[in-house]
Amino acid sequence: MIAPADLDILVIGHFAKDLLVIDGVGERASGGAVFYGSVVLKRLGLSVGIVTRLHPDDFSRLDEVRQEGVHVFATSATETTGIENIYDSRDMERRICKPLGFAGAFRLEEIPPVRARVYLLIPIVAGEVDLALLKAMATRGPVGMDVQGFVRVPEGGALVFKPWPDMAEGLAHITYLKADKAEAELLTGETDLERAAHRLARYGPKEIVLTQSSGVTVYAGGRIYSAPFTPKNLSGRTGRGDTCFATYVGKRIAGASPEQACRWAGAVTTLKQERPGPWRGSPADVEALLQSRS
Repeated sequence: MIAPADLDILVIGHFAKDLLVIDGVGERASGGAVFYGSVVLKRLGLSVGIVTRLHPDDFSRLDEVRQEGVHVFATSATETTGIENIYDSRDMERRICKPLGFAGAFRLEEIPPVRARVYLLIPIVAGEVDLALLKAMATRGPVGMDVQGFVRVPEGGALVFKPWPDMAEGLAHITYLKADKAEAELLTGETDLERAAHRLARYGPKEIVLTQSSGVTVYAGGRIYSAPFTPKNLSGRTGRGDTCFATYVGKRIAGASPEQACRWAGAVTTLKQERPGPWRGSPADVEALLQSRS
C-alpha cells in the first residue's frame, strides 16, 4: 500500500480483454480506458494508480501497466470485461462493438484510501460505476468522467447508446467531462460540438472534452479551444478517446492552460492512432509535432 496523497491521478474502470477484428481477422488485445489512459499519463510524467476488476486468470495482463510504473489495485471478478471491435480496414473510423464479458459493478470499499489530485471515472460500459459511487468520489476531490460508461449499455448481444437517467444529478459533481460527438448529441440534442459543450456546461462540469474523428474540442472558462487529429494511419484507432481525455487532464493538473492542454491532447492522440496499443512516446515527440504545426 502506498502512502496517502502520493498520486496525481487515480483511474477507476474495468481493464478489458478485447477482440479486435479487422477484415475478418481477430486478435486478442488488452484494452479499457484504465489501460490506455494510465500508460499515457505515466509517459507524461505523472504518478498514477488504477482501480480495476477482472478475472484472476487475467491478472497477469496488468503486468504491462505495472512495468510502466502504475500502481495497481485489482479486485477479483467472475469474468473479465471485453469488447469485440469489428473494423473494415478501408474505414477504421467506423466500428461495430459487441460485449464479450462484464466484470461487475465497483463497490466503494474496493476504492483504496489513496488521495489523488484528480479521480478519473472512466468505465467502459454502463453498470460499472453508479451515481452513489460517483458522488462519493466527488467528496474526496475533483472528478473526471467519461460519459461513455454511463450511456453505452449492453443489450441483446450488442452495445447500444441510451440516455443517462441520472445525468443532471451526476454531472453536477464533475470537474472534467469527456464525450464523443455521438454521445454529446445523445445528451444534448446538438450536432454542433460547441453548442453541445455549452449545454453540457450548464449541468456543472467545469471543463469539457469532446472528440470526433477530426480532432478535439474543449470548453473551459466559457471559451472554446480545438486541436486536430492528423494521424498518418489509423492502425491504433482503438483507445483514441481514452488517450485524448487522459492527456488533457494530465496536462491540466501539470500546470498547462486549457488551450495548451487541448493542443497536447490533439498531438498525443494523433501519434497514438498511428500504432496499436497505448501511446508510449515521449514529450519530445509531442513537442516536435506541435512545432511542425506552428
